[in-house]
Amino acid sequence: MPMNYPDKVSIIEVSPRDGLQNEKQTVPTDVKFELIEGLIDAGIKKLEATSFVSPKWVPQMGDNSEIMQRINRDNNRHKDVCYSVLTPNMRGFENALAFAPDEVVIFGSASETFSQKNINCSIDESIERFAPVAEAAKAAGIKVRGVISCTVGCPYEGEIAPSQVAYVTKRLVDIGAEHIGVADTIGVGTPIKVQNALKAAMEYIDVADISGHFHDTYGQALANILASLSLGVAQYDTSAAGLGGCPYAKGATGNVATEDVVYMLQGMGIETGIDLDKLAVAGQRISDFLGRKNGSKVATALLRR
Repeated sequence: MPMNYPDKVSIIEVSPRDGLQNEKQTVPTDVKFELIEGLIDAGIKKLEATSFVSPKWVPQMGDNSEIMQRINRDNNRHKDVCYSVLTPNMRGFENALAFAPDEVVIFGSASETFSQKNINCSIDESIERFAPVAEAAKAAGIKVRGVISCTVGCPYEGEIAPSQVAYVTKRLVDIGAEHIGVADTIGVGTPIKVQNALKAAMEYIDVADISGHFHDTYGQALANILASLSLGVAQYDTSAAGLGGCPYAKGATGNVATEDVVYMLQGMGIETGIDLDKLAVAGQRISDFLGRKNGSKVATALLRR
């Protein structure tokens, strides 16, 4: 194996939040909690539990307080697991604070048009809105992760210049983000373009504090992860059973399936700490609940054995 691949990779499981947020049918809190517990049982150490956004905008996340209460109840909270929540503004952060999340996530965009369509403000305005959130989180001892959407392509602007990724990375780091997620939100990226976006982010933050978030719309996500691994990126956002899309990107399919990523990494001798069989069961269970085909090729193959 080439020496430049990391020997260990951390998976950031996003299915409970990013995977479910656009589902039309309401997913009950019990089902979400069962998914979270199943993922942790499979060895997931970091996950996006929920989002503290207005239920008017994202009805599926309207039970954010109930989810966090359930996690905090009795002995449900696993000390070795990082529970992240999305907090797009101060109101969201204040609502989340009562539940002591380990990390808050703030979302910027490398595309000016996408920022306007997604959160109704410019890139600079969005970062000004996040600044007090990052400051308050750090004061409370909570980690801050910034995620940049549309880093290689945008449904409105087309290809995105790496200089835009560098600019947004610098702005997010300046306001206090300790980690940057580089996201191909609509899944149009190919390996060299993804590497260029990551290298742009690396101008302002260490590779150890960067993660990749790749959608599989054009079937490029695993290739993009392989290209990212060669740069030393050792953290990836993935979603069990390939759940999730993007409401602002027409035709954008789900996140890359966690099972497919773990299978590839394990086959390369890269440690993930994840039990693939348990993970496949958790992904199949939520797929069955949603009444849909499992989006992971690996899980489908494993469960047919």
